[in-house]
Amino acid sequence: MSLLDQLNQDMKLAMKSKDKETLSVIRMVKASIQNELINLGKATLSEDEELTILSREVKQRKDSLHEFKSAGREDLVNKVETELTIVQAYMPEQLTKEELLVIVQQAIQEVNATSKKDMGKVMSAVMPKVKGKADGSQINELVLQQLN
Repeated sequence: MSLLDQLNQDMKLAMKSKDKETLSVIRMVKASIQNELINLGKATLSEDEELTILSREVKQRKDSLHEFKSAGREDLVNKVETELTIVQAYMPEQLTKEELLVIVQQAIQEVNATSKKDMGKVMSAVMPKVKGKADGSQINELVLQQLN
């Protein structure tokens, strides 16, 4: 089942149960998907493209969460945390730190990285393998630790 089909199905359930928060978030994600379809001029998106959109939605909410926390806006923090939980339910299962470390170490060996100068090579080798399954900042941190 494609992401769009799953969102449509969940949207109907949210409407029936009168879950306004979930309905709102699903509509936002669907709008992002529809915008991407229009921008790309396609009828459907690949699984990879769907993951990219979901990752973007999660990142936007994490950024908002950080900003609201630093501004002391607890009312908005709670709202964004709820939205984040709903969007993350559509993401693939996240990799553990140990699993990520193994992937990072393999990538370092593949590209023969020896210093921080090779960071770009390592990141470009790691990111396609973990797309949607890990946060980019977490990967960046692990790569830096391993290259020190």
